[in-house]
Amino acid sequence: MRRYAFLALAALIASPVHAKGVAVNVPAGRGGDAAVAIARQTGTSIVISDPALANRSVPAIKGRYSASEAVKKLARSLGARAIPAGASGWRLVLEKQPRRSASQPGAGRRTAAHRPAPPPRSAPAQDIIVIGSKRDIELALYPGSVEMLDGKDLAFGGPGGTEKIIQRAPTVSSTHLGSGRNKLFIRGIADSSFTGPTQATVGQYFGDLRLSYNAPDPDLRLSDLERVEILEGPQGTLYGAGALGGILRIVPNTPQLGVTSGSGAVGGSATQHGALGGDASATVNLPVGDVAALRVTVDAETRGGYIDKPLLGEKDVNRTDVLGGRAALRVEVGEDWTLDFMGIGQTTNAHDSQYADRDGPPLTRATPVGEGFDADYVQGQIVLSRELGDIRFKSSTGITGQRLEERYDATAVGGDPRLFVQRNETHMIANETRLWKPIGEHVGWVVGASFTSNRTKLIRSLGEPDMLVPTTGVRNAVDEFNIYGEVSYRLSENLLATAGGRFTRSWLSGEGTDIAFASLTAERADMLAAGTVDRKESAFLPSASLVAKVMPETTVYMRYQEGFRPGGLAVAGDIVTRFKNDQISTFEIGARHGNPGKGPFDLAASVSYTRWKDIQADYIDSAGFPTTANIGDGHIWSASLRGSVAVTPELRLDAGLTYNFSRVDETSSFLELKFGTVSSFYPGFYLILPPLQDIGASRISQVPNIARVSGRVGFSYEREIGDDLFLTGQGWASYVGKSRLGVGPELGEEQGNYLDTGLTFRVGNDAMGVTLGITNLTDEEGNRFALGTPFTTGRDQITPLRPRTIRLGLDAAF
Repeated sequence: MRRYAFLALAALIASPVHAKGVAVNVPAGRGGDAAVAIARQTGTSIVISDPALANRSVPAIKGRYSASEAVKKLARSLGARAIPAGASGWRLVLEKQPRRSASQPGAGRRTAAHRPAPPPRSAPAQDIIVIGSKRDIELALYPGSVEMLDGKDLAFGGPGGTEKIIQRAPTVSSTHLGSGRNKLFIRGIADSSFTGPTQATVGQYFGDLRLSYNAPDPDLRLSDLERVEILEGPQGTLYGAGALGGILRIVPNTPQLGVTSGSGAVGGSATQHGALGGDASATVNLPVGDVAALRVTVDAETRGGYIDKPLLGEKDVNRTDVLGGRAALRVEVGEDWTLDFMGIGQTTNAHDSQYADRDGPPLTRATPVGEGFDADYVQGQIVLSRELGDIRFKSSTGITGQRLEERYDATAVGGDPRLFVQRNETHMIANETRLWKPIGEHVGWVVGASFTSNRTKLIRSLGEPDMLVPTTGVRNAVDEFNIYGEVSYRLSENLLATAGGRFTRSWLSGEGTDIAFASLTAERADMLAAGTVDRKESAFLPSASLVAKVMPETTVYMRYQEGFRPGGLAVAGDIVTRFKNDQISTFEIGARHGNPGKGPFDLAASVSYTRWKDIQADYIDSAGFPTTANIGDGHIWSASLRGSVAVTPELRLDAGLTYNFSRVDETSSFLELKFGTVSSFYPGFYLILPPLQDIGASRISQVPNIARVSGRVGFSYEREIGDDLFLTGQGWASYVGKSRLGVGPELGEEQGNYLDTGLTFRVGNDAMGVTLGITNLTDEEGNRFALGTPFTTGRDQITPLRPRTIRLGLDAAF
């Protein structure tokens, strides 16, 4: 028995294999899933020993075939050969068996760095399916800019979170506030720096369900994934509210029926100028009877601190601990139904902040209080799927809970220590149900409906570290119902037109919490009542696109898409205010050649123009609190270019570049509240709130948080260095240009303009390997985020990169 064989399917039924044709209906997708369907429909068994082969994409296979014909058709689509195995079985192997690679642990997987040689000219091209299209569209026909990151690439070199995506995709950026509290941005669509009531501009999804609505990126560990898809630009028609900049979709590996496999890894790390760390991860796949399988993944990581706080007499204070995992159960219900249950959970504890003083000693923060944050995330999913001939059905339902507690230094210069604590609690229930038909000879379509109910509570307190007093907070609630549809029609063999639309109806409500009503004047009480009244919003989001295949491997496209975010309530000073929805519309043109990471070379380019109305953004109010308002209308030009080239059979280079030019054209006077100085009593001291500044009067020239220029270069390398022993390497360097922190004088500091680097090598085979990785090779300090706490005055702060860190790891699989 081959110890490390990956069993894609072993499905036997009692009836013999019929020589006459039977109805075969297999959708486009993974080769392993197609083998499962063909085996079930023809009464055979099919074994795929190579996981890379099982993970290849294949087109739909439909018609009447004998078992032999169906299996051979699948083999041709995979670029494989079907070898008979007994009276009613086949084994699929590559025409030219590739050498075994040094993979990151997985059930017999090949490493992500391994790039197989292009197939012979006579072999069919392998289609890449864009799952995020919700219609299983081939990449060659997808009307937009999309980047796909292989799950094995993201796991190579040890566990990690969203940071690994940012390292590989120059169009994705982050606020770098810390794991579990970041906001993500795509393609220049950025709004604010802090975690508040505004909905994110990037829709984050795990499978078919969104991870959050208006909460930060939970920064889930990227272990045991099939891929991550990044769909750039507004995705309002298919994804609704909050997809202004694009979609980041995590696609996990699904439980495999009839397969027992497992993998694990451990590692230790040392951070220069800092402390030691460690990590461990494990995945196991277990069959449960004949019709079910369970897949469990667990991750644990502790990252050593590197910031010193001399006023507290403490070193390396910002240690971060992450513990998370997920469990998935797949059940085949009858012949056509599939039921998936999934639970996801993660807890993150940052012992203190990662900020440093700009003009102080390196990696040092002069503050008299401890800061840091805690983030907890949990989600449960139930997904029901069925194939109805050419039509497919999927209904996904999930419940999500997320909690983030942040601690900020609020000590005035020369004053007594003070601490500001903000807790954001979010609860969400969501369902999406859709029917779709992949594009055939003429038409493809999707129609669906979704419902989301989201409740968020923002709780704040301020005072001496051991005597915190509640301050004004806010509750926001939104119930959102959507119906949407999209249809594609082949105008000719090489020309595809698509049009669609989405209607959204939102019910919004909210209220202030911990308001000092005794101090409210009649005028401000009326303003509070008007701001918190329940309301309804409606939006229609159209889309249209045209895709032309101008050469066998070259596609050009143009698309128009819209998006929006509902409004909400925020806290300004000690009053609750309302901000309204913002809307976005984008026109994009682009081109692609080749399949990413395959063949002699591949190239993708796009240019887009975006109009953004009533931009929601954060600013600092007169009391130093972060708050939200509509800052005006603006526009953004964005251009991106990326590609890769096979220099030798062992070495492949890749690069990407993105350019963003943004401007706020018409600034709104969003701070027209005019009131005198207010004294609010807190035990032990008085907080003086001076009049709010109408910072809307000052013209803003750039949308915050987005660098004008960012780029990346990288390589992947693999070479056989002995009998069943391979050297695999990956390296990258990313440049992040200058950007501005936010709106107003307090957030006017520049950030960015730094180089981040990494290098990882692995020696081993499918069964075991040793990994050595180094990040921040140049030990650059940099400045990822230009403000640590909005309350501190009189000194500047920066968020440095993690200093040079070395990790040594060991992985194994069976």
